Amino acid sequence: MNAVINPGTLYLCPTPLGNLEDMSFRAVRVLKEAAAIAAEDTRHTLKLLNHFDVHAPLISYHEHNKAARGPEIMERLLKGETIALVSDAGMPGISDPGVDLVRLALAHNVPVVPLPGPNAALTALIASGLDTTMFTFIGFLPKTNKHRRELLAKLAGHPYTMIFYEAPHRLKNTLSELAAALGDRQAVAARELTKKFEEFIHGTLVSLSSHFDETPPRGEFTLVVGGKTDEAKLAEEPEVVTGIAMVAAVKHLMQQGINKKDAIREVASQKGLPKRQVYQAVLESELI
Repeated sequence: MNAVINPGTLYLCPTPLGNLEDMSFRAVRVLKEAAAIAAEDTRHTLKLLNHFDVHAPLISYHEHNKAARGPEIMERLLKGETIALVSDAGMPGISDPGVDLVRLALAHNVPVVPLPGPNAALTALIASGLDTTMFTFIGFLPKTNKHRRELLAKLAGHPYTMIFYEAPHRLKNTLSELAAALGDRQAVAARELTKKFEEFIHGTLVSLSSHFDETPPRGEFTLVVGGKTDEAKLAEEPEVVTGIAMVAAVKHLMQQGINKKDAIREVASQKGLPKRQVYQAVLESELI
C-alpha cells in the first residue's frame, strides 16, 4: 500500500453521509497531505476538517462556479500540486459537479485516484430487500415537468431495481409521479442514512405515499424502487391466442353442453378474434 500521496493527482475523497465514524483513515490522511481541498460548500466541509484536525486550504468548487474554478484547479494540478475533491456528503462525482472536474482532469492526462467510502445509493440498496443483482442509479429526477415525464416514461418498462435521490419537500410529489408512471411497485424510502434518525420505510409506491400523507417527510431521502417484473409485463401484453388454445376453449364450452356453432361464436367474442379465425382453427383440428 502506498503511504504517500502522489503529486499532481486529483484524489476523490468520500465523506460521511452523517456519521463521522464512517470517515476512512486513508481519506483523512489524503486530506491532511493535499495541497488544497475542493469542496461544494466550504463552510460545511470546514466542520468536517476541524473534527479530524485537517488544515489544508479550501477551494470553493460548485455547480455555479465550476466553469471558472475548474481550469484554476487544473492549473494547480498541472504544476504538480495534489488536490482532494470532496462532496458535501458521500461519494464525489455522484449527483454533484465533481464529475466535470474528473472529466477535465482526464482530458489533461492528470491522474485521478478514487477512494472507496460512503455512498447513499448503495447503502440504501443493500438494506432495501429489493433485487441487488442488477440495478440502475437515477439520482434526482429532472426539475422540469416535461423532462421528468419523458424520463419516467422511459423507465416504465425498466426491469431492474432503480435508485432515486429526493429532497423532503418534493418527496410526496415524486412518489405520486412514480406511481402514476410505473404503476404500484415494491419500494423503500430510506431517510437520514447513518444518522441518529435513520429509518427505512418498506412498502409500495402507493403505501409510501399514504405514509407520508400522515407523517410529513423530514431529512434527505433515497428511494429504492423495484423493476418491472415479468409477470407485470405479461399482464400488460395482448394475449397471443394460438390455434390450439382456440380449439381447447371451444372444446371446453362444448363439454358444458354448448353447441359447436355457439361455442365458436363465444370463443371469438371472448378472445376478440374474428369468428372465421376460430372456425378455421377448429376445422383444421378435425373437431368439425
